[in-house]
Amino acid sequence: MAGTEPASAINRRRFLLASGAAVAAGASGTAGALLPGQRAHPSVRDAAVRDAARRPARTARRPAPYGTTTLETTARLGGAPDTGTYRRLVAGPGWPLVVRGELAPPRAGREDRRTALACFVQFTDLHLADVQNPLRTEFLRSRTATAWRAQEALTVAGAVALVEQVNALGGGPHTHLPPAFVMTTGDNVDNNSAIELEWFLTLMSGGRITPNTGDPTAYEGIQNSGLPLYWHPGDAALRDLDKRRGLPLIPGFLDAVTRPVSSPGLRIPWYSTVGNHDDLPGGCLSPALGDFAVGSRKLLSVPAADAAAYARALGSGDDPKSEVLKAILSRHAASARTVTADERRRLCTPQDYLAAHLDPAHAGAGPVGHGYTEDHLDGERMYYSFRIAENVIGISIDTTYRSGHYEGSLGTGQLRWLERTLAAHSSRSYDADGRLVRNTSADDARILVFSHHHSPSMTRRPDAARTDEPRHDGAEVIALLGRFPNVVAWINGHSHVNRITPHAHATPARSFWEVNTASHVDYPHHARLFELADNGDGTVSLFTTLIESAAPHRTAPGFDDLSAVGLASLYRELAYNAPGLAAGARAGVQEGWAGGAGDRNTELVGISP
Repeated sequence: MAGTEPASAINRRRFLLASGAAVAAGASGTAGALLPGQRAHPSVRDAAVRDAARRPARTARRPAPYGTTTLETTARLGGAPDTGTYRRLVAGPGWPLVVRGELAPPRAGREDRRTALACFVQFTDLHLADVQNPLRTEFLRSRTATAWRAQEALTVAGAVALVEQVNALGGGPHTHLPPAFVMTTGDNVDNNSAIELEWFLTLMSGGRITPNTGDPTAYEGIQNSGLPLYWHPGDAALRDLDKRRGLPLIPGFLDAVTRPVSSPGLRIPWYSTVGNHDDLPGGCLSPALGDFAVGSRKLLSVPAADAAAYARALGSGDDPKSEVLKAILSRHAASARTVTADERRRLCTPQDYLAAHLDPAHAGAGPVGHGYTEDHLDGERMYYSFRIAENVIGISIDTTYRSGHYEGSLGTGQLRWLERTLAAHSSRSYDADGRLVRNTSADDARILVFSHHHSPSMTRRPDAARTDEPRHDGAEVIALLGRFPNVVAWINGHSHVNRITPHAHATPARSFWEVNTASHVDYPHHARLFELADNGDGTVSLFTTLIESAAPHRTAPGFDDLSAVGLASLYRELAYNAPGLAAGARAGVQEGWAGGAGDRNTELVGISP
């Protein structure tokens, strides 16, 4: 069942986030309206949804280790759990469905009364990374082994395998509806750079990606630097930190990870929600550091005192950590590695981010803009609403701090827009004092809210980039959503942990679920399939089913498969062998990130509005 995030996961996550290694229609949005191009996609048409609900047909399942969901099979670490050395992955048994009735009683016979309403997929925290970017702070690994990921150079290959898995899903396991769309809930890229954004948009919409920057003929990052602090997969003579804990020698690895890879693109529409890494370099730093990103000096290590000073600054306000990092980068420029400068690493402004999504070259299966419209360019607004299915509405909100911090919040203007949008789709609601409010003009749709940050990571920290309005935290968002019985769930990411939280209210109809999904860069490499159904008895069920990528669980015995598929398998296996995870599996560290049984494959029962 849902519980408190373990202290080890909280501390590691906070450090990674901060260091950048991990880490009625209002003035914006289109409440209740179809976005341009949406009707062009049959998968979201009412007739198709109704027909699928009337004539459910079970999708053929692929045998393990190629199961379509974690109901069938999951990746597991093989070998002895106490060795502390590198462990290979195996295909393990799937996780069962857990029915959660904290918010409403799961009544017998609901399966026979059920009407399917919607089906879609959530991606979150892909962190597509240009690992050669000079603004990265890998040097923090001298403070803790978890501040740099051995699998980071494989993010593109791993994400392509995830797209392939979604394309192969077929019908959902509970409603048998085909997924109508994918929603990404932020941190789509790792370092707010133009080239990473291009990779992300190409990944989702289809095309060729070359995960390499700087010198097109040579890798210029930390993994051939000769520093034993980092894994050097191609250097047999160097006994680096990671080889000492069992990571393999893989000749040709760096050549393989910088080769072009082709993404088939999603065959269904997709929508985009912005995260702190999409909006800020390192997910927490000031855009004023942009000159370092496009420069020719990459700092690989710093004295212990400087690493400690930057680590201390990470939890500070908007300016100190960026100023501390700028001083460190400038002070040690002479000892930094010379790399090939690359203008494609420039930082993206909100205007750049929106314009790139609106580029028809990245339309893919639609809709053009992926939730954003030309109207959003005016004021650089990154929040909107969209139609999911008949009488089902999605709302995507922007929770980022633009001046520099990894935490989240909402500004007053956006909070008021969210309130108006919720009211436009709710015939009854409650005011801030708990009084019932009737709205006979509302269309009365079920509502799903999407954001990057989850409620515990949202604070009231002032945003220096938006000084004209106060900021609002997760508790205030929960209070607002709880005023509208039509809200079914708040779906988000950021934590890199699977966690499902019931937000109960004394008035049961005002209760809703918060579904927080782990990342696709750290263990356990999950995305989530959602299915919404009306049980015909005064309740609704929201099914959440975790999915892995299409890559096989087992990598090549000799690590000699350096194809795109082989690299995607290695990506997952390296993540499962992150420092502290493999050795601590039996102590429950892994369960903390993957969540308990009630945070994985679930049926979440709630009161029907």
